[in-house]
Amino acid sequence: SIFNVNLPLGILALFVGSIYIFDRDKSHDAEGSGNKSFDGLGMALLVVGIGCLQYMLERGDSEDWFASKLIASCAILTVTCLPTFIWWELKVKDPIINMRLFRDGIVQSGVMMQALLGFFLYGVVFLLPIFAGRVFHYDATQIGLLFIPGSLVTAAMMPFIGRMMQKGVNPKALIAVGVVCVELALMLLTLLSPLSSRTELMYMLYMRGLAMAFLFVPINSSILSQFSGAALGQVSGLLNLFRQIGGSIGIALVATLLARASHQNYLDLSSRVSLLKPLTQSNFSQSVSGIGSRMSEAVGMGTPRNAALMSLYYRMQNQVFMMSFNQLVWVIAIIFGLIVIPLWRLKLRFVVKPVDSH
Repeated sequence: SIFNVNLPLGILALFVGSIYIFDRDKSHDAEGSGNKSFDGLGMALLVVGIGCLQYMLERGDSEDWFASKLIASCAILTVTCLPTFIWWELKVKDPIINMRLFRDGIVQSGVMMQALLGFFLYGVVFLLPIFAGRVFHYDATQIGLLFIPGSLVTAAMMPFIGRMMQKGVNPKALIAVGVVCVELALMLLTLLSPLSSRTELMYMLYMRGLAMAFLFVPINSSILSQFSGAALGQVSGLLNLFRQIGGSIGIALVATLLARASHQNYLDLSSRVSLLKPLTQSNFSQSVSGIGSRMSEAVGMGTPRNAALMSLYYRMQNQVFMMSFNQLVWVIAIIFGLIVIPLWRLKLRFVVKPVDSH
């Protein structure tokens, strides 16, 4: 139902668009381009290439990657269609995407920043619900409600960021503030533990919401303000496309590394938790003495020894998850930190000028 709710809205959008969106009168076309042919082959290559790439990245981990024939087929189609698409778009007269735009350093920096922003955004959104489910035992609805306050912070801050840009504040400075806020939010994540409270997690979500306001508006506005006409629509599409691709890569990388890190951390930790070790023996004996036989039978454990063993096992599993969680947060922080490279390379031809109050 969550996905199907888009269907009636999409039909409505198609109906409204067919009424109000139309081609300009060719006789008044300033560019004098005349009738343009639709790049059907380019569209087909783009849809198949990007679609297979998205599916491969998002489903690869659950399907055991190339052990799945479907994932392997998607990989083959991706590496075939996307290079062919680039070659065709450089050759055809009226391309569906003007690949020559990538010669512009502004476009290069913009798509790199959007890809890294998508990587952070989707990577964290994938990781946090797992944490909330494991530590707080939240269901899907409670996890969804957990993200609402941070989103409200983003919505509330966006108008202020827009006004700051209208007053002449350099958008690169605003983006830099957003980058710092993201890194601070990730540092707050590394402080979480199985004993953390909901309030501690909310601090991170508020910081994340603040960071998104400093990143979404300045990146899009500063990049799109450098273009006009047909190029404006092309660049806008590229920014959205690369944010989605970056998000898919983030989900795939986080899911894969979480599984591998959990397996390795379990092996490392289980070798140190043994009833042959004095510290584990002492902890186990305290648990056995603290659990009554009636209590263990009531929860289906049979004997206090079985209940103590299960308690030890689940505590170790919680520690394994938190070790893997913290390692992944550091990976996200390091990769997102690479955004300073395209930010430094971003050379705006002009910035938004202050609005004259008179």
